[in-house]
Amino acid sequence: MKRTIINLLFLLPAIALQAVSPVAYRIFDAKGSEVDFTAMADSLGRADVVFFGENHNCPISHWMELEISRALFGRHGSGLVIGQEMMEADNQLILDEYLAGITSYDRFEAEARLWDNYSTDYYPTVYFAKENGIPMVATNVPRRYAAAVSNGGLEALGRFSDEARRYMPPLPIPFAYDKEAAGEKFGAMMMLSRRSPEEMQRLAEAQALKDATMGWFIASHMKPSTKFLHINGSMHSDNRDGIIPYLLKYRPATRIATVTSRRQDEIDALDPDFLRAADFYIVVPTDFPTSY
Repeated sequence: MKRTIINLLFLLPAIALQAVSPVAYRIFDAKGSEVDFTAMADSLGRADVVFFGENHNCPISHWMELEISRALFGRHGSGLVIGQEMMEADNQLILDEYLAGITSYDRFEAEARLWDNYSTDYYPTVYFAKENGIPMVATNVPRRYAAAVSNGGLEALGRFSDEARRYMPPLPIPFAYDKEAAGEKFGAMMMLSRRSPEEMQRLAEAQALKDATMGWFIASHMKPSTKFLHINGSMHSDNRDGIIPYLLKYRPATRIATVTSRRQDEIDALDPDFLRAADFYIVVPTDFPTSY
C-alpha cells in the first residue's frame, strides 16, 4: 500500500502536466462555436474576397495567413490572387518583378519599403505566392499621401498630379466623419499622441484614404473567376467596416468572408464582446509570444 501511494505521488506531476497541456489557438465561427480549420477553409472558399484581419505582431495570425493561402490555392488554383495592406501601390512593379524572378530578393527588400517585421511575418506568404505563381497586389496607398491627408485633410489630395492619383481611388473619396465612431476606433491612439479633435478627424480621413485605396485595388484586380485573399490589420475589416464598404461601392454584390485575430486570457470559449466582428475568429492566448 505504501509503495502504491509513493508511485501515485510520482505520477501526479505528470497527470497535472497533461491536464494543462497548452493550446496555441482555437477557431470560432460567427456564433461563437468552435470549429476546425477545414470547416473554416471550406466556408472561406465560397467567398469572392476573404479578408484576414490580423494582429500585426501575432505569429499565429501570420501562420494562419499562410495556411489559408494554401487552402484557397488548393481550391481555386490559378484563380487566386493575394493582396496585402503591408505593400504600397507604387511598389507594384518591383513586387511583380520579384515574383517573376527577374529582381533579386535583396533588391526587392531594399527598394520596396517593406515593414520591419516582413522577414519574420510576411515573407512566408509572399514566398508561397512566388513559388506557386500566385499574383500579388500591393493594395495600400503610398504612405506619403496618407501623411498628407493626416496633415491637411482629404482636400490635400487635390494638389497631387495625375501620376500620383494612379495610386489612389477615384476622387473625391466618399467620407462622412462620425466623431463618436472615430473616438471608439482611434481613441487609444488619440490619447497616446494627445491629438486634438481636428487632428482626430484628419487621422480618420487618412484611414479612409487607406481603406478606399485597398478597396479600389481589390476591385480593380477582380475578374469573374478571381478569388481574392486580402491580409490587413483587423481594424480595416472588423465589423465589415473599413475596406469593405468601399469595396462594395466599387464592386457591388461581391461575396465577402472575414477572419479576425483576437487574444484572450482563456481561449476555451470566445469572449461574447467579440461577437459580430467577423465570420471566423483565430483566438490566441494573451501570453503567447509576439514577433515584436
